[in-house]
Order: sequence, then structure tokens, then C-alpha cells
Amino acid sequence: MGKQSNAQKIFLALVFIILYAPIFFLIFYSFNSNGTMSSFESFTWEHYAAVFDDTRLIMIVLNTVIVALLSALISTAIGVLGALAIVYLKNRKLRNTLLSLNNVLIVSPDVIIGASFLILFTAVGVRLGFASVLISHIAFSVPIVVLMVLPKLLEMSDSLIDAARDLGASGRDVLTRVIISYIKPGIFAGFFLALTYSLDDFAVTFFVTGNGFSTLSVEIYSMARAGISLTINALSGLIFIVTIGLVLVYYALNRRNRTPVTGVKK
Repeated sequence: MGKQSNAQKIFLALVFIILYAPIFFLIFYSFNSNGTMSSFESFTWEHYAAVFDDTRLIMIVLNTVIVALLSALISTAIGVLGALAIVYLKNRKLRNTLLSLNNVLIVSPDVIIGASFLILFTAVGVRLGFASVLISHIAFSVPIVVLMVLPKLLEMSDSLIDAARDLGASGRDVLTRVIISYIKPGIFAGFFLALTYSLDDFAVTFFVTGNGFSTLSVEIYSMARAGISLTINALSGLIFIVTIGLVLVYYALNRRNRTPVTGVKK
């Protein structure tokens, strides 16, 4: 048993090394004054300074953050309502159909989703830019939120709702103070996952962006095609740090909200 446990730990360590080694290698060379990734000459902050000195790049970062926050907020609201509608549907066949359609969107390749949106926006006359990117990000984030919220809804006992109604709670009180309170960890999980997906999405955004509007993933791809630059390393390092920050915030909020549902006042 001890040998098996040690083998599992070694395997897990190897998996994490394989996953994180390229990231730390990239960040390590972002401090290289040599300007290449072939040999480390000396420590410097110049590549990070170049990121903050690039006004266009800062605007693209702001574009990316605004789209990510808006799409995460809107998709979370829609996803929570969608999950509630699916769970409380009395027609079992319709419920299973909606769940299947939701899951199909999650497993569908990003290239297909991006191409579909491009065809749709072209057909209806929507100009490619901020609006097209935002709508696309909301669309692929909603199924993720539904998937995060559904388990918490299915886990919740109907006796909580019955007890709240017996205590005189209105439909609004039941929704906001019992159901939403109970599924809050799932809502936070859905929001942060949607935020992360939006921040690092490339394939869908690549198809639907235009009119001078760009996001970080598309910009990094364009910069990488132009040639190796350690500014890309510095930018990627900053994104990695922000991502870690988001994960830590999520876990902090998740632990804070793991409290039992309290009684409903009359």
C-alpha cells in the first residue's frame, strides 16, 4: 500500500512538472537581457517595461478584461436561470433534450463554434468587433455556467424550499434567500470558469474579431508570428500571475460561502 501511494505521488509530481515546466521556462527567460531564449545573459525588467510602455497593448488588455468581465457576468445570470429552468421542468424528455444540447455546446470544437458565429454575424449584418466578440463569449460561457450550477441544484433537498414556504416565504424569498444562497458556490465556480475561458479564448475570438478590435490571445498569436520577442514572455508571465490570482480569489470566496442555509424570516 505504501509503495503504491509513493508511486502515485511520483506520477502526480511528474504530471505537474510536465504541465508547469514550459510555463516557468517561458517566465524565466522573460527576465533575460540577451533578448533571446537560447542563453541567459543577465537579469532585467526591460521586457516587462516594454509591455507597460506599449499603449496599444494596454488597450488590448483592457478590451480583453472588459469582454471577459461582461461575458462572465451576463453568462452567469443566464446560466443560473437556465439551470433553474432545466431542473424544475416537469417534462422529462424536454429536460434531457436541453441537457444534451447544453453538453453538445461544451464538447463542440472551438473552430466550429467560431466559424458558425462568423457565418451568422455575416448573414445578419453584425459588424465584427466588440459586440460580436462579446456575444460569442457569452454564448460559449452559458453552457459552462449551467454545468457548474446544476450539481448544486440537484444536490439541494426539496425540504428546504418546503420549510421556507411553511415559514411564509414568498417566491422571491425562496429564490434569493434559499436557492441562490445554497447554490452560491456553483455560481462562483461558473463565473470564474467563464471569466477564465473568456480571457484565454483564441479560436472563437479569432473568427469574430475585426474593425481594429483585438484581444490578448489574438494579439499574442500575431506577435508570435512576427518573430520571437521576450515581450511575449513577459506578457504571458503577467497573464499567468493574474490567472493564479483569480484562482486564489475563487477558492477564498468558495470557502467563505460554505455556510449552511439559515432559516427564512417571516
